[in-house]
Amino acid sequence: MKTSNKQLDRRKMLIGSGAAITLPFLESLAAPKSLLANEKSAENPMRMVCIGLEYGLYPTDFFPEETGRDYKLPKLLEPLASLRNEYTVFSGLDHPGISGGHYVTHTFLSGIKSDQAKAQPEGNISVDQKAAEFVGAKTRFPSIQLGLGGGGVSWTRNGVEIPPITHLQTMFDALFLETPESKRKRLSGKYDVNRSILDVVQDDAMALKKRISHSDLDKLDEYFTSIREVEKRLLQSEVWLKKAKPKTGFRLPRSIPDDFYGETPLFYDLMKIALQTNSTRIISLAINGWGGSSGLPGVTKGYHDITHHGRNKEKLKQLSIIDTFHTSQFARFLESLKRTQASADASLLDNTMVLFGSGLGNASSHSNRNLPLVLAGGKFQHGEHKAYSITKGQQTPACNLYVSMLQRFGLQTDQFGTSTGTLQGLS
Repeated sequence: MKTSNKQLDRRKMLIGSGAAITLPFLESLAAPKSLLANEKSAENPMRMVCIGLEYGLYPTDFFPEETGRDYKLPKLLEPLASLRNEYTVFSGLDHPGISGGHYVTHTFLSGIKSDQAKAQPEGNISVDQKAAEFVGAKTRFPSIQLGLGGGGVSWTRNGVEIPPITHLQTMFDALFLETPESKRKRLSGKYDVNRSILDVVQDDAMALKKRISHSDLDKLDEYFTSIREVEKRLLQSEVWLKKAKPKTGFRLPRSIPDDFYGETPLFYDLMKIALQTNSTRIISLAINGWGGSSGLPGVTKGYHDITHHGRNKEKLKQLSIIDTFHTSQFARFLESLKRTQASADASLLDNTMVLFGSGLGNASSHSNRNLPLVLAGGKFQHGEHKAYSITKGQQTPACNLYVSMLQRFGLQTDQFGTSTGTLQGLS
């Protein structure tokens, strides 16, 4: 079959313009067809927020001594006193086989090291991105990644870290600032070009299919699936480009804070509004360190330095200020979700599962065991401290919790990361 002149001209044009496409890019954008096809629309859908602390929480002040419902609130959970029936605190959960201190905190939401992604069926995709694939283009943003003072906590299935939004104004503009008509036209034109690129790539792949070995056919089929899904995503993106963004009465301060103490509550405020307006149903927030002054009253040293306290009283005092700030802002966020009605009979917190924790169990000793984890909202039965065995060979993977979260989110799955099933005792 001869190739038409039109196709040849298009190919020359694309090659001449330096257009290129790679499989990792396609995989990071693609949403598995099976997940999208199984999703059912709901008037009040479930949402997911994952908050990751780079340096964890001081274990002595975080974990309750008693289990069950009648546990005494430890120091770091005291800011959550009025919400104790809205969350569950866990102990004994971590990612089996994961060690390396700060180097492996990126496994927080996946349980898989990034350099081991290729050996896993789903790579090291993080739980928020697994949920985002399920949502697809039902919202303007399938997910939003945010970062305070560093990198993010979200990963694609092919081992790529998703760069977070680190500036408040950038997030506000993405949510509420309308795209000028001239830019809409330019973006629409880019979508047309990208679709043409995909046509050419598919033509080349079809020709290649005739020359490759049988063992490579499965990989090529994955490639075709990725192309089809990207084509679908381009169409969906163009649809959202033509839809007006939601209106809000919220305004950032004229002088936006540039320190950790001032920025953190504003990020939480924008997260709540993003969920409330259904701009997205998935948000991850990575809370790292800071450059310069933190702005936190009573904190004079760097965050990382303080976490390596060596039981120094002054450092422990400052660490307590930081950790209490984290849990206080978390409590404030939950209170805000609880006060916001999502429907006649449910609050936004009822319909949002909020995971708060870290991939680091003890920053001072660089331990990745016994991760500090709290799950709030999501219509789970809360109010307890649930403790699991930390005996080697009897460990309960944190990924079991993530399976339970994904099921509550609507996915029909019984496996994620290093899970061995759902989390027993959580309903």
